[in-house]
Amino acid sequence: MIQSKVQDYQKLFSEMRASDMLTFILQNHPEKVCFSSSLSAEDQIITHMLCKLDDSPDIFSLDTGRLFYETYDLIDRTSKHFGISIRVMVPDATRVEEMVRQKGVNLFYHSIEDRKRCCRVRKIEPLQRALEGKEIWITGLRIEQSPTRNELHLAEWDNANRVIKVNPLLYWNKTEVWDYIKEHNIPYNPLHDQGYPSLGCKPCTRAISPGEDIRAGRWWWENPETKECGLHKG
Repeated sequence: MIQSKVQDYQKLFSEMRASDMLTFILQNHPEKVCFSSSLSAEDQIITHMLCKLDDSPDIFSLDTGRLFYETYDLIDRTSKHFGISIRVMVPDATRVEEMVRQKGVNLFYHSIEDRKRCCRVRKIEPLQRALEGKEIWITGLRIEQSPTRNELHLAEWDNANRVIKVNPLLYWNKTEVWDYIKEHNIPYNPLHDQGYPSLGCKPCTRAISPGEDIRAGRWWWENPETKECGLHKG
């Protein structure tokens, strides 16, 4: 049943603009739609689109406790710019304390297993709480962002979280993203102008050099095929 609906949405969305996809899911899944924003350029675009369609869209952000100052500042600026309240989801303090006690404050540098444990505690578990009771999870994923995202679809079933995930900007390119940002004067993270095309936690993100892959600055000590935190492995 659900797989049939996902396939129907895939076909339907292939003929729609991003804003039309958002309109469709808001109308067909009232009170059951949420959007996870990392405050990336893509996510700022979706926030802009949602705010044109809904006075109080359900938008949440995962505060890992290790984000850049600029990201925290952008949460505040975005909330004021659009006149919205962004749900800020934080990790369970007891789980964080246990993890740090056992593995150290910078465990993510030790091994892929430890890095993924950190992502699980700080990101995946808060995400699961944020998605409770929802039917649609909107993301700002683009295929161009990473080789691990080549097989994504405009609509897909996320089995881990039991929701339909919708990726309205999946086939947008970098030029389209930044043209939209500039055209609509949307606030964005100033670190993008300093060589950070992809932003996550501060210890796990660095600026990239001209010609490097867009995800080269994320978990740069790992191989490209492991550079995901697990949020989008459902």
